[in-house]
Amino acid sequence: MPRLLDLYCGAGGAAAGYARLGFDVVGVDHRRQPSYPFEFVLADALAFLSYLVETGNEEGFAAVHASPPCQGYGAATRYLVTRETPLLIAPTRALLDELGLPYVIENVHGAPLRDPVLVCGSMVGLDVKRHRLFECSGFDVVPRPTCQHDRWQNRYPTNARKRNVRVPTRKAMKGKAQTSPVVHVYGTGSGVGKQLDLWRRAMEVPWMRTKAEVAEAIPPAYTELIGAPLLQSLTAAAA
Repeated sequence: MPRLLDLYCGAGGAAAGYARLGFDVVGVDHRRQPSYPFEFVLADALAFLSYLVETGNEEGFAAVHASPPCQGYGAATRYLVTRETPLLIAPTRALLDELGLPYVIENVHGAPLRDPVLVCGSMVGLDVKRHRLFECSGFDVVPRPTCQHDRWQNRYPTNARKRNVRVPTRKAMKGKAQTSPVVHVYGTGSGVGKQLDLWRRAMEVPWMRTKAEVAEAIPPAYTELIGAPLLQSLTAAAA
């Protein structure tokens, strides 16, 4: 199995997608991640990557996935940006280019990614509208997928009362129930009841234990989609 380094790994949403394909995944994060389901290293991601570059020791890794913090790039969180907000895409990319392995950098709309591939829940059969961008280096994702939002319109009637998926929104949080065919995962809050269960089912991350973990994650199906051509490229190179 090819070994994949998962930087800024969080609770392992991206890792699970690669593992489904057969990758042996090792996660690195500067915070302990008790829910992470694979081998885990507690370390600063940039420091760990710098060590690999400086020593010339790739530790047997065949590829790298990196999900730098997105808060400094996304429109929804840009108002929270301060001088302390980390903007780590550029330094991460610079080190990855030096390392020379195929890599994926994942982030949100607004992030300075090069020729990124857009992935949405509608492309992979999930009822979650969660757009994420993937910069891929050392392999190609061809053909590139496109959003299929009409699948939600076709599956559900226009009458909201007949829709069978309850989605907590800001209105719902104030006591006004609202329904939608699409699950929107955002915010953390303090509850761990039906909303958390809904998020976990929608994103296929049943091992995650908190709303904060799920809110920061991407569905494994996203990296399964991106990782398939990566695995094909590695297999071809090995042959």
